Amino acid sequence: MAKKIAVINDLSSFGHCSLTAAISTISVMGVQPCPLPTAILSAQTGYPSYYCDDYTGKMEYFRQEWEKMGLRFDGIYTGFVASEEQIRHIFRFLDTFYKEGTFLLVDPVMGDNGNVYKLFTKGLLLRMRELAMRANVLTPNLTELCLLTETDFAEIQELKEEKVLLKAIGELARDLIRSGPEIVVVTGIRFCGRKNGEQMIGNLAVNKSEGKLSAFPYIGGSFSGTGDLFASILSGGIARGDDIFQVMDLAGEFIEKAMKDSVAEHVERNDGTNYEKYLGLLIK
Repeated sequence: MAKKIAVINDLSSFGHCSLTAAISTISVMGVQPCPLPTAILSAQTGYPSYYCDDYTGKMEYFRQEWEKMGLRFDGIYTGFVASEEQIRHIFRFLDTFYKEGTFLLVDPVMGDNGNVYKLFTKGLLLRMRELAMRANVLTPNLTELCLLTETDFAEIQELKEEKVLLKAIGELARDLIRSGPEIVVVTGIRFCGRKNGEQMIGNLAVNKSEGKLSAFPYIGGSFSGTGDLFASILSGGIARGDDIFQVMDLAGEFIEKAMKDSVAEHVERNDGTNYEKYLGLLIK
């Protein structure tokens, strides 16, 4: 019987992100994604115009019906959350389905490049911290790591030397681990490589005893949905029993190929990456 992951995220028809990214990647990894949409959008919010149908009031119906079915999930994965009320629904969902043997991966989507997304109020940030502390695995980018640890992003950005930067990020991640998560994977870290000064981008996975960096040459630019792809692949790998450090390498390789392809074809940032042709890399 296939493993099952409840995926709580929005569904955006365009942008290669959120549930679109999660359903395709998790499925090809031999795991069943069970989507619980938080909103339905004509396109992700980076586009100049989009229609959004808020699903906050419908989330409880999913929980009730799935409870009636007697469902059990091997994993629960949360992504973009638009309000404190949605997080309250997630907590109720966890009360029902977060059992022994179920992992919780939280991708705390709050901001990027030192900027917080406009919808994030102080109250929503507090609730997101509370949710993050319940996670087994947490996947913040550097901006979100700073928000969760109340750290000045600008101070971290000033650390140019690879060893110093990664040490500081590792210490922040372990601060979070002392309060809840078992593993923190910090994504999208940009730095100059020690050996040749080449611009690199990497992901740093940290637990209580060790840390591992998975890094690739930085090809420039950024694309919608790469964080969703990373967290989705990590979720699928955990569900099927992969070593988390190895699946982090796999996710990085997958996204690097998709980004290179997208840069070569001059794909617009909002459109996301051409990742479909590389889904075979995820099959085990």
